[in-house]
Amino acid sequence: MAFFSILFDEPELWADLEAREAPDFFKDLNLDQVVASITANRDEYNLRPIFHMLLNRLETVNYRYDAFKDLENDALLGCVRSFTQRMRSMRAHLAQAEKLYYNRQKQSWFLDAMEIYCGAVQDLICDLTAIELHARAFIELREYVTQYSESAEFASLATETRDLKARLAEVKYSLFIDGKRIEVSQYESEPDYGSDVLLTFERFKRQAPKEYRFRSAASPDMNHVEAAVLDMVAQLFPELFSSLELYCAGHRGYLDNLVVAFDREVQFYLACIEHIEHFKKAGLPFCYPAVSDQSKEVSARDTFDLALANRLIREHAALVTNDFDLRDPERMIVVSGPNQGGKTTFARTFGQVHYLASIGCPVPGRVARLFLFDRLFTHFEREEDIQNLSSKLEDELVRVHRILESATSRSILIMNESFLATTLSDALFLSREVMQRVIERDILCVSVTFLDELASLSKTTVSMVSTVDASDPALRTFKVIRRPADGLAYAVAIAEKYRLTYEQVKSRIVP
Repeated sequence: MAFFSILFDEPELWADLEAREAPDFFKDLNLDQVVASITANRDEYNLRPIFHMLLNRLETVNYRYDAFKDLENDALLGCVRSFTQRMRSMRAHLAQAEKLYYNRQKQSWFLDAMEIYCGAVQDLICDLTAIELHARAFIELREYVTQYSESAEFASLATETRDLKARLAEVKYSLFIDGKRIEVSQYESEPDYGSDVLLTFERFKRQAPKEYRFRSAASPDMNHVEAAVLDMVAQLFPELFSSLELYCAGHRGYLDNLVVAFDREVQFYLACIEHIEHFKKAGLPFCYPAVSDQSKEVSARDTFDLALANRLIREHAALVTNDFDLRDPERMIVVSGPNQGGKTTFARTFGQVHYLASIGCPVPGRVARLFLFDRLFTHFEREEDIQNLSSKLEDELVRVHRILESATSRSILIMNESFLATTLSDALFLSREVMQRVIERDILCVSVTFLDELASLSKTTVSMVSTVDASDPALRTFKVIRRPADGLAYAVAIAEKYRLTYEQVKSRIVP
């Protein structure tokens, strides 16, 4: 099969990549922060659309995982990094050439850019040939680059570039400076008096001179005197400089589209690898999950919220990891427990690991088994919009209705404390109705709730509880464990929220 992308195994998947925007659920799951962190310092590659594109084919997910596994080979990783650094240098030369004023200097920078490009391609194929590859993406890349490097077009480009650089390097000329007058002439093997001058003054050197360091603003731009001298040199070698002009005009479109695409696409892998290393140094695990488009038995061990972990690492604070496990016929995790106990973070983690797996990224955790969904939905509390004439509860119901209309048996739904804007009895009634429809559609779901009754709604629901310290219920452990909801920790949290604990009430009683 002909190579066309290191990211996609089918050409039609590549077609509408650039039009991809962040999905609606990104902000709810803090995936906007995750992607911003991964793509930092890589704006020139415009990687975000790649992270916004959900993969619905298991083959494409595994295509990327195989590429990641090959990049665990330090030789391949070093080869790819070297290539991308040289391509960046080439682009810098082209950009500088556009900024320069004098045409002959523009031609020189353009020639240098082409020399860097030819060297990058030749070294890439040399390195790829010497490395044992397993991923289809890299094997097909090697075949393509080999064919391209052996093509008449590239061979001619490389030869012309090398020959022209060599001929320019051999140019010698003489300058005769008389006051403000400069004459340029052919070099006629005149003696170089520089060594004689140095030898003459050598006898006066008594000790090592004192070194004075200073900063000097260096600019690549030629001044008008240098440009005039170069024009006179060009008149001395008209054939050579004419060849340079024709060369630059004839190779404006020299970049191969697939080589350029590879340079951009491989940044997806490099960005993820560098991002993951940041967490591994802090002792946090990552893995390649077993992804299925059939089984909904999902699980993860020692997984965590990437956005939260990134912040805690910067603050040198400890991070608590969690597990989850759903076995047939279980489909829904109902998370209850005290406020600020890690329930929402747990729900976000469930959504994050599934989304990252769906785009072929390694996921946080020691081991994971995940489901390849078709769509992911979130139902988080929204601030009331004063411009919207509907009530907050009505808005929530409208959003839930739209989700249930669009969701299929292959969808995932993350709900976070829905229907807080109504009474307890109404919230319980609405939640039961919504969850019953979720169960009927066989949707994978995580529901964070203050309603313990929902935890035992059916045989498909699993109760998980955010725990507190056994010796001090006011202390959160941030561990979310599988056990029946009891409401005890939540009662303590409610009492604290409304200042109704024994100590708080006692302090308000006037003797």
